[in-house]
Amino acid sequence: MTQSNGFNLIVVGDRINPGFKSVRTLVDNNDLPGIQAVAVKQVEAGAHYLDVTIGPRAVNDSDFMIAVVRAIQAVVTVPLCFDFPTAAVQEVCLKAYDLARANGALPLVNSITEHRWDLMDLYKPFGPFKVIVMASERVDDGVAKPNKTAEEIFTTARRAALRLKNDYGLAMDDIFIDISISAVVADTTGLHRATLAAIRAIRSDPELAGIHIMGGLTNIGGQLPVKAADGSDLKLSLECAFLTLAVPLGFDAVLATPWRPYQPLPEDNYILCAYKNILEQTGSNALRAVRKLYKA
Repeated sequence: MTQSNGFNLIVVGDRINPGFKSVRTLVDNNDLPGIQAVAVKQVEAGAHYLDVTIGPRAVNDSDFMIAVVRAIQAVVTVPLCFDFPTAAVQEVCLKAYDLARANGALPLVNSITEHRWDLMDLYKPFGPFKVIVMASERVDDGVAKPNKTAEEIFTTARRAALRLKNDYGLAMDDIFIDISISAVVADTTGLHRATLAAIRAIRSDPELAGIHIMGGLTNIGGQLPVKAADGSDLKLSLECAFLTLAVPLGFDAVLATPWRPYQPLPEDNYILCAYKNILEQTGSNALRAVRKLYKA
């Protein structure tokens, strides 16, 4: 694993996604060379996996989905991560995936939840594969419920990981726990504090040794201004603040744009200090603490 952006992280490149306008145009125009260029750029920037989704089109156009997978594997050799909630689409992707083109590296299936466990029905006929498990929700009395505390996140992650190990034979190294990083602007209940505590708990459990803990960073700065109070790039600085605290606790993988310049922040960094203050607050105090990110 290479050093990436100042942190020793496994990077799952997130750019092959029609949520980005430029990629939506490529998908709409069947532009496979354009998609290939996005794949190559991410790998050259240090991506260890490439997340792949073409949005709703994947449900009705299996031929194009297959063509996308094959086109990407024709130009890069890193393993792919298939980002679809439905087993039918995941099956198409797994069948199209060429293990040899990835030097024998297994693909990632993103994402499994306790409520969406049917994706594991694909494991024996179309596996093996690695998995991303969302620890943001659990099944309680047959109903999917959001996890809001460190204990809920941790117990969901532990239960899912041990189920994957005991029932399917997955090694912990083949399991990625997505702890779902929320937007700070809406965090009035200490969810970020709970997330960091859950990372610590997962990494401290000897039965989960070797498991990967990950998350996507794009939501964290949602609805915030572009510039921080100190003039820095607010969203980038906030993402770096999270990583500065989370990586030492055991966070080791990220779904992100590989060329974003993530770096550890010094202790006296304005945004890091403001983020630490947010972590200590709840309710209206949390909202006031968030304003300190962009108002001196």
